[in-house]
Amino acid sequence: MKHLSSTSWLLSTLVLLFGCGGGERTSRPNSSPPSGGPAQGLNGAGNWQFSTTSMAGMPPATIAGSIAQSGVSVSGAVHVDGSSCFDHLTTVGLSGTLTGKNISLTSSSIAGQVTTFTGSFSDPGTYSPGQFAGTYTINGGCANGDQGNVTGVKIPYIANILNGTFTSSGGGTFDLAGDVAQDASASPAGSFGVSGTATLTTSCFSSGTITSGTFPSGSFIVGTSVALEIDTGNGTISFLGTWDLAKGEISGIYSVSGGTCDQTGTAVLVASSPWDYGP
Repeated sequence: MKHLSSTSWLLSTLVLLFGCGGGERTSRPNSSPPSGGPAQGLNGAGNWQFSTTSMAGMPPATIAGSIAQSGVSVSGAVHVDGSSCFDHLTTVGLSGTLTGKNISLTSSSIAGQVTTFTGSFSDPGTYSPGQFAGTYTINGGCANGDQGNVTGVKIPYIANILNGTFTSSGGGTFDLAGDVAQDASASPAGSFGVSGTATLTTSCFSSGTITSGTFPSGSFIVGTSVALEIDTGNGTISFLGTWDLAKGEISGIYSVSGGTCDQTGTAVLVASSPWDYGP
């Protein structure tokens, strides 16, 4: 997109693409996530991560979040990261139609900019992600005339066990074992709430509650970005990380505040849940 620049979405808020929905939860990934009405053709609903390549030679953008589908109708609420023409906190509405595996989506006007996406989905499997490949064009406003290619991958449900190590800036470490579940439906902002419990190996705190939230606060997943807020009774652990699907690892930064063990550092969590890509 025109005037794209590299920006980080992990220091204070996360960026979203394609979102809508309610608040029904999955139980655990060993049971099928709830689904909506019967879909015609491919059901592309779920949590997605997209990347753009500008034909105008602009830097790439990252777009992430949820797609919702009712029959052949598709809708979303998108957020764009990496563009000086879009505020990543601004929700951009999407609407369109799915015909077989082919989709066309048009955005609402944001600062005079209207974005159109066209392309096709591939079928997701139990242990393989759905894929998207297509093109985008932008008309009007700051990014007028930008166009290029866009690819996407459907992100699995994050559930069951997360194991990992937190390393403070001072070199100290503690381990976490979390039992988590992801909401089946996205929030209006496009994020999926995450909740559960955590066991911690440190003298500062021994357990915690993972509080479900919605962008930009609480615990949630959007695209490959994961936010966890863990109330330990002796401070709150706030974690922001990125899920490397190939490695099964979520790497990021954390802080502890509001207790006697305030600190900052880095953490790596391993997602050991089955690969469940939803309906």
